[in-house]
Amino acid sequence: MTDHTPYQDDGRLKRLKDSLIERLGPQAIIDQPDDLVPYVTERRGRYKPQTPFVVRPASTQEVSETLKLCTALEVPIVPQGGNTGLVGGGVPYEGRGEVILNLGRMNKIRSLDPDNYSITVEAGCILQRIQEAAADVDRLFPLSLGAEGSCQIGGNLSTNAGGIHVIRYGNMRDLVLGVEAVLPDGRIWNGLRSLRKDNTGYDLKQLFIGGEGTLGVVTAAVLKLFARPRETAVAFVAVQGPEAAVKLLGDLRRASGEAVLAFEIIPRIALDFALKHVAGTIDPLGQPAAWYILVELAAGRPDSGLGDLLEEALSEAFESELVLDATVARSEAQAQQIWFIREAIVEAQKHEGGSIKHDVSVPVAAVPRFLELATAKVREMIPGIRPVPFGHLGDGNIHFNLSQPLGADREAYLAQWEVVNEEVHMIVHALGGSISAEHGLGRLKLEENKRFKEPIELEMMRAIKAVFDPKGLMNPGKMID
Repeated sequence: MTDHTPYQDDGRLKRLKDSLIERLGPQAIIDQPDDLVPYVTERRGRYKPQTPFVVRPASTQEVSETLKLCTALEVPIVPQGGNTGLVGGGVPYEGRGEVILNLGRMNKIRSLDPDNYSITVEAGCILQRIQEAAADVDRLFPLSLGAEGSCQIGGNLSTNAGGIHVIRYGNMRDLVLGVEAVLPDGRIWNGLRSLRKDNTGYDLKQLFIGGEGTLGVVTAAVLKLFARPRETAVAFVAVQGPEAAVKLLGDLRRASGEAVLAFEIIPRIALDFALKHVAGTIDPLGQPAAWYILVELAAGRPDSGLGDLLEEALSEAFESELVLDATVARSEAQAQQIWFIREAIVEAQKHEGGSIKHDVSVPVAAVPRFLELATAKVREMIPGIRPVPFGHLGDGNIHFNLSQPLGADREAYLAQWEVVNEEVHMIVHALGGSISAEHGLGRLKLEENKRFKEPIELEMMRAIKAVFDPKGLMNPGKMID
């Protein structure tokens, strides 16, 4: 059970809770310590969040009522979705009396328009449910994440989530047609337009997408749908190295007519971890290699010959010595076995002790240089460290995870998180990259972002924050101070 330190409160929190119970009903309030645990549990255990109570509105109007009261009483509020974030963006600080606004009860699919290739959903909808609803009408919602069975679309919107299909469909920013949002003063902006073209002013929805709940609360969105692939081809490929992988990506994009759906890089150490710790993991190739690529192509026809195309392209890459070996899945079961490797390497790292993590991106062409420089730097800093860089090479997003040296003390190793992050992020910045590719900034990267952002960018961000949230009540201490 989480320890909840008593708040030194002047009575505003009680007045707020009493008013919310009166207007929303007692079912909208969670305030018992044991019941609060899931809402104040930070996924990586880096923080010990505290809140006096959680508000769970059931409608946009109830969100509006909540924000009006919070603004009137000057009580800070933390919007929260499925609480699956990795940077502390959806949890409160300790001892500040910040109330959590959880959107889980707002989970309706409001409308589904297959002809317009769009779906309108509330913020609390689980991502997987949206995927399934689209599939039921022979459409695709392409956002795909490891947490898709529990994360909520509101959180995906607020962090501009990415995932494995960004190379083909883009980030969350690219998948949204319109949003509905409640401003800090309780006013409701209905921007639920399903238009593909609208040049009548600023694209206001983009302020809320990736805004981490610092400007208001996204309560619903109109999302883009796509035609479902009728045929896919999956391969597991051993490559000469990251440089060869980048060249292979370009060759496959050209040969397939931009049919590349996913292009994931995996080092041998990650596969070894998965084979050791996760039952059901296979080694698809006969001989070990230092680097692998998991590639998937997709086509709109079931008889497109995509598998033959992929095999031919890989044969040509073998002749040009980009590829050392490869296997192309011959069935859906084999494709799932290959994709299971990608899922297993995330789980397997937990069994190898402490892991210092980075969610970074650089231009795709700069990935090999980043891996070279960052690996050399961390090995210089911590002898015996075990880099496990993997992820979305197709869009330049690398999860540069660093497992502790064998036999090291876990806590002592993790105490070096910030200093290691700083060195790695300096390399990322020098290569024109981003210190947060898809997880957001939250609490974790607030100070670092101030070091790497241009002063004029921070000035513009603060100016926008001041217009929307002049009292600084919306998710305070996240993204920008």
